[in-house]
Amino acid sequence: MTENLYAFIQLIFIGFIALFPVVNPIGGSFMVNPYFTDLSRRERKKVVKKVAFYAFIISAVTLFVGRWVLQLFGLTIPVVQLAGGIMICKIGWEFLSSDKHSDSAEQTSEKKPAQLRARLYESLFYPITFPMTTGAGTISVLFTLSAHGKSNDFTGYLINVGALLISVVGICLLIYFFYVNANRLINYIGSHNEKIVNRLMAFLIFCVGLQIAVEGINNLIKI
Repeated sequence: MTENLYAFIQLIFIGFIALFPVVNPIGGSFMVNPYFTDLSRRERKKVVKKVAFYAFIISAVTLFVGRWVLQLFGLTIPVVQLAGGIMICKIGWEFLSSDKHSDSAEQTSEKKPAQLRARLYESLFYPITFPMTTGAGTISVLFTLSAHGKSNDFTGYLINVGALLISVVGICLLIYFFYVNANRLINYIGSHNEKIVNRLMAFLIFCVGLQIAVEGINNLIKI
C-alpha cells in the first residue's frame, strides 16, 4: 500500500515536471495573447476556460489511447521510452540552440488582425489549443509517460493513469492562470526575462528526455 502511494505521488510529480516545460504555459501565454487583446477580463476568462478544457481532452485521450496503440503495433515499453526520450531531448535541444520559439512569440504579438475578435471562437481549438498550447511535443511526452507508467495489472494501470491525469489537471490550471493574466505577465516580465525563462524550460525538457531515454536503455539491457 505504501509503495503504491509512493509510486502514485512520484508519477504525479514526474508527469508535472515533464509536461510543464513542454506545454510552457508562461511562454504560451505570450504567443496566444494577441488573440485575446480585444476581450474584457470576463470574456478572456470565458474563452481561456475553453482552451484549458480542450487541452485536458487532448491530453486525456492521448493517455487512454496510448496503451492500446502500444498493443496494436506490438511495441515494447523500453523501445517507446527510448524513442520518446530521444524525441523530448531533441525538442529541448532545438529550444536551447535557437531563438525561433521566442521570435515566433514576438512576431505573433505584432499581428493584430481587424477580424480577430469575430474569428476567435473558431480559433479556440485550432490553432490556439492545438498546436500552440498542446502540440506534438506535448503528445509525445504524454505518450511516453503512458508507457513509463504502464502496468500489467489493470488496477495499477488505473492508478498510473489517474496520477498522470492529476498532473494534466495541474497543467491545465496553470494554462488558465497564465493565459488569463498574460497582459500582466508581459508588462511585468519583459522580453529579455521571457527569453531566460524559455531557456530554463528548454533545459528541463532536455533533462527529462535524457532521463526517460536512459531508463529505456537500462530496461532494454535487462530484456
